[in-house]
Amino acid sequence: MSGDFAPPRGTADLLPPRAEGMRLLVREAWGIATRWGFRTVLTPSLDHTEIFARTSGETSDVVTKEMYTFEDKAGRSLTLKPEGTASVVRAYLDHRQELPHPFKAAYVERTWRYGRPQAGRLREFRQFGVEIIGEGAPEADVEVIALADAYLRARRLEKLTLQVNSIGDEVCRPPYRETLVAYLDEHREEICDEHRAVYPSNPMRVLDCKTAECRAVAANAPVITTALCDPCAEHFDAVRGGLEEAGIVHEVEPRLVRGLDYYTRTAFEFVSGSLSEAQATVCGGGRYDGLAEVLGGESTPGVGFGMGLDRVLIALEAEGRSPEPPPGVACFVIGIGEGRGIARALVRELRASGLGADMSYGDRPLKAQLRAADRSGAPYAAIVGEREARAGVVTMRRLADGEQTEVPREEVAAWITSRG
Repeated sequence: MSGDFAPPRGTADLLPPRAEGMRLLVREAWGIATRWGFRTVLTPSLDHTEIFARTSGETSDVVTKEMYTFEDKAGRSLTLKPEGTASVVRAYLDHRQELPHPFKAAYVERTWRYGRPQAGRLREFRQFGVEIIGEGAPEADVEVIALADAYLRARRLEKLTLQVNSIGDEVCRPPYRETLVAYLDEHREEICDEHRAVYPSNPMRVLDCKTAECRAVAANAPVITTALCDPCAEHFDAVRGGLEEAGIVHEVEPRLVRGLDYYTRTAFEFVSGSLSEAQATVCGGGRYDGLAEVLGGESTPGVGFGMGLDRVLIALEAEGRSPEPPPGVACFVIGIGEGRGIARALVRELRASGLGADMSYGDRPLKAQLRAADRSGAPYAAIVGEREARAGVVTMRRLADGEQTEVPREEVAAWITSRG
C-alpha cells in the first residue's frame, strides 16, 4: 500500500462520531420495523447473477453498468447485491410454505453498485428495506410509505418531500410506452448519449435519467397518469386517499419512475432538498406485482422500499441535525496504587449492573488517567486511590466541572443511576 491507507475508491470508513450516528440510524430502523409488525430477514451478501439480471431488466443501469459480478471457482456467476428486494422475494419463494401470509419482511444490509463516486453516492452503502409480500391491496402501499415517512420524520429531517406516482401495469403500460416512444423519436437528438440508443426498448429510462438533456426532454413528455386503466387508476386513488387519511403530505410527480423493471402501479420517493438534485432521493420504492413470476414463482403481489442510510446521514448533516450518538460509558474508573484491584472490581460490577464503564490499562499516573477519562466521553470518573481503598469509599468526579464527592464503595452504581 506504500503508506496509502485510504479505503478503496467509492467506499468510506465510518469512525466516531459518524459511525455512532450510523449505528443509531440502524438501531432505529430495526426498532420501527419491529413495532410495525415486520419480521427480520437476512439474505446472503451475494446472490445468483440471474436473479438481478432478470428482475432489474437486462437494459437497466443496474445490470449494464453497476453490478459487481464475478465467477466463482466452479464457474458460477455471482453478484454482490445491488438491492435487497429481489433476494428477499427469492427467499420467500423458497420458504413460502413456512411463512405467514402476507409476509412482512425487514432488513438492514450492505449493498454494492459500481458508479462514479461522488457526494451521496457510494459503491458500498447501507440499505434499510421493508417488503409486504402476498398482498395486493392499496392499504399495503400506504403501510410501507407511512413507515418510511414515520422513520424519516422521527429523524427530524425538514427539507423532505414525498413524491408519488402510478406507472401502470401490464394492461395500460404497453400502449403508454408506444406513445412515449413516438414522442422520444421526435426528440431523439436531444436525448443524452447514454439513452439515445436504448430508449426504443425501454423508453421510461429517459424519464428516470438525471442528465440535463433528458430532463429537458422529459419535461414535456406524455405522462402515464393520463393513460392508466381503471383498476390502476382506482388503486392509485386509494393509495392517495390512504395517505391523506394518515395525514401524510405528498405530491404527485407524474414523471416519477423507478430505475428497476419490476415496479408496477405505485412508485414513490422521499427527496431531500438539502442534497444535490442527482443524489436527492433518500428512499424509494413501490409495488412489484410481477416480480415473483419473473423469478419463476407463482403470481405474488408485493410492495416495499429501500432507504439509503448513508444518504440519510448526509442529509441530516447537511441540515445540521446529525444523529445524537448513543450514550457511551457512564463512568471511567481510575485506580491508583493499591486501589487498582478495587477499581477493576468496580468496573466489573458497574458493567454487570447495566452501566457502561471503562478504565485505563496498566498502572498510569493520575493525570494521564484523568485525560483518558475526559476523552472517553463519560460524565463521571470514579477515583480509587490508596486513601479511598482504606476508607471503603470512592471519589466521584463530575468531569464537566471537576466537582467531587465521596460515595461509599457499594453505592457507586446507585449513585450514578440516580443522576440519569
